[in-house]
Amino acid sequence: MPLTLCRNVRRKSPLPRQAQARSGRFLAAAAAAASAVVTLSAVPAHAAVVQVPCSVSALVAAINTANGSPAPDTLLLAHGCTYRLTVPDQTSPANGLPAITSTLTIEGNGATIRRVSSAPAFRILLVAAGGDLTLDQLTISGGRATDCPIAPGPGVVCGGGINNQGTLTMKRSRLLHNTGSGSVYVEGGGLDSDGTATLKDTEVSGNTAEYTGPGGGTAAGGGIAIDGPLTLDCSRILDNTVRVPAGTDNVAFGGGVAGFAPATVQHSTLSGNSVSAPGGQAFAGGLAADHQWTVSDTHVSDNRVTSRGGTVRGGGIDVGPHGDLSLSASDVRRNTATALGGTARGGGIVNLLGGSFTGDTTQIDGNAARAADGGTAQGGGVYNDIGPMTLKHSSVVRNTAGDGGGIYKASGTAALTDTTVSRNRPNNCAPAGSVPSCTG
Repeated sequence: MPLTLCRNVRRKSPLPRQAQARSGRFLAAAAAAASAVVTLSAVPAHAAVVQVPCSVSALVAAINTANGSPAPDTLLLAHGCTYRLTVPDQTSPANGLPAITSTLTIEGNGATIRRVSSAPAFRILLVAAGGDLTLDQLTISGGRATDCPIAPGPGVVCGGGINNQGTLTMKRSRLLHNTGSGSVYVEGGGLDSDGTATLKDTEVSGNTAEYTGPGGGTAAGGGIAIDGPLTLDCSRILDNTVRVPAGTDNVAFGGGVAGFAPATVQHSTLSGNSVSAPGGQAFAGGLAADHQWTVSDTHVSDNRVTSRGGTVRGGGIDVGPHGDLSLSASDVRRNTATALGGTARGGGIVNLLGGSFTGDTTQIDGNAARAADGGTAQGGGVYNDIGPMTLKHSSVVRNTAGDGGGIYKASGTAALTDTTVSRNRPNNCAPAGSVPSCTG
């Protein structure tokens, strides 16, 4: 059956923006050239629709032929087939399939393209600059990236399952159990997108971005990392992971999505994602928003950031220094920021470094900032510093922290309009009097 997710997130009624740009993250990053392709048949004069049998070699040949075509092409995969990739592509060995350089639609018909666990490490798909790929009713899984096409260099890895430098559309599809693992910098366990990406009725689940080096490294975007525009519609970002080894100079963030470009998210769910950095910095369990983000009718729930003895913030959402987050008709629930013996800020949402956050008809409920063993925990629901925060027609309830159970305002501005802040522990807002219209 087609994967349709919107019915799981739409409501009967509405509920009563950490890092530099990629140019700063990668020194002297080189733009990747489109991979060479082998043309296996005559170039068609018009768009072709090709049925692909349940054979990896047939799929590779069909993609190579489509890459040589001047017109858009469509590949119809065998219904329910699992295309098992055991070796990398000959023309682009960091990928399991030929790089997409043309306009191509792959109709999956419920098929799966999977790298088998015994195969060498490679991602599944690369959409080259100028390529335009649409995936419909297809599962991509098991990718394990070893490179970053836009910033080649040892230990830099981008996009465990898919790396997109062109245009990518995923409809009624799944991106499952892919990994980006490197010893310098890693982003996008499932998808890394420098181009334009649109996901509709799509699930991104169980992907991992992990830094494995000796220290001073970063991992970001367990499910998705973007440096180009993103649209999420009726989609689920679930149970993705970002992790780094123990070390005070390691950084991990964006369990679900790490966003350095504008995005629109609607009718979607970010849930169960996690970020771990023992002794280091862990932030943005669900979403790191460091650009203009518009989020509506969306659940951000049960995400978590952890660091024993380190610093954590934004169990659900972290608004970065360049971030501008508009959150409406949504809920931020049961997210946690935990730093035993360390510092925890913003169990639900943190706006720490000068970004901007506006919530309208949004519930911030049941989140927690925790730092036992002598640590500091502030802002169970929201932690705000430097930038402006506005809540309208919203509620901040049942959140917990060491101080500022509902809202902790270190600096910046906080404005509440027709907003309830109540039943938070040990208090609703801190420091006392810092948030107008908030008492207790």
